[in-house]
Amino acid sequence: MERWSGKVAVVTGASSGIGEAIVKKLVGHGMKVVGCARNEEKLKKFASEINGKGKGEMHPFKCDVKSEENILKMFQFVKEKFGSIHVLVNNAGLAHFAASLLAGKTELWKDMLDVNVLALSICTREAIQLMKASNVDNGHIFNISSVAGHVISSMAPFYSCTKFAVKALTEGLRQELRAVESHIRVTSISPGAVLTDFGFRAVPGLREKNVDLGSIMEMLKSDDIADTVVFALQAPPHVDVNEIIVRPTEGDVGKKLAPLLQKKA
Repeated sequence: MERWSGKVAVVTGASSGIGEAIVKKLVGHGMKVVGCARNEEKLKKFASEINGKGKGEMHPFKCDVKSEENILKMFQFVKEKFGSIHVLVNNAGLAHFAASLLAGKTELWKDMLDVNVLALSICTREAIQLMKASNVDNGHIFNISSVAGHVISSMAPFYSCTKFAVKALTEGLRQELRAVESHIRVTSISPGAVLTDFGFRAVPGLREKNVDLGSIMEMLKSDDIADTVVFALQAPPHVDVNEIIVRPTEGDVGKKLAPLLQKKA
């Protein structure tokens, strides 16, 4: 990881969970990390906790990735402050498990498409254009996807749709980069159940029913996913780690969660 020390990274969805863990890990390895999210207060608090403890530094930036204008402002900030970017982690994502295909609300479908697919694509475009403009040909793009992008989730088929799109976008990007003889690498990381607030936001009924996700099974931790980012980054330049799937050893939390929710209904 020493070759990334002093280099610039952008991490979306950086105010909590997996994004927060990735920022902390990259800063710990000496990188200058622009962490973006909607909650500016949380970002600044997080930055104050980790800055000054090593060579790396976090730069908080308020950005709602559903707004292309916000994204463009963020990359303009990166260009003006650092002149370039070397790593992008498209971590921001959301799910609405109540948005079924039979009766889901259009605004919830659009919400998932805007964040999981369009924002990811816009951030990727802007990052690569800045890399090219600053002659960075050894950058790295990460898409934090989901096992739901490999196996259709019966609990959230539309969410699965957006993550299948991420899988296609990741491979499509790799092919486009190779076609122009670029050495920018692309990695998709697909976590299974991770113990964060993501599940509570995706299924509001979990809090209403006082479901303790941690007691159902031993789930993945945010640091586990951050470690996979480091694993791919530290691979030699000639090694392109395209896809990583990380699951809890105990299996699929969805199968254990469904009967529990029905029981408590």
